[in-house]
Amino acid sequence: MAADGTWNVTLNAPMGAQQTTLNIATSGSTLTGDIEAPPPIGTVALEDGTVDGDNVTWNVNLTAPIPMLLEFAAVINGDKLTGDVKLGAMGNGTISGVRA
Repeated sequence: MAADGTWNVTLNAPMGAQQTTLNIATSGSTLTGDIEAPPPIGTVALEDGTVDGDNVTWNVNLTAPIPMLLEFAAVINGDKLTGDVKLGAMGNGTISGVRA
């Protein structure tokens, strides 16, 4: 699947831009993997990941710095990824990334 691999992703949120690494693998309509972010977040497994053509969705359940469910929806176009993220009580943000 075109989504598989490592992605350098920027999360643009109300608290500023955050650099992360997204590692994903697909099997049928299931997406798995993790994100790597600077401390205090660290590496967190993706949850509830899905694939539908070029569309991918996943959740990240943060425990630090504060507990928060992040809900991602993105489109992969070749070596580029763009999308939106719901940041719980913090509002919404966008993501953009390139294949590493």
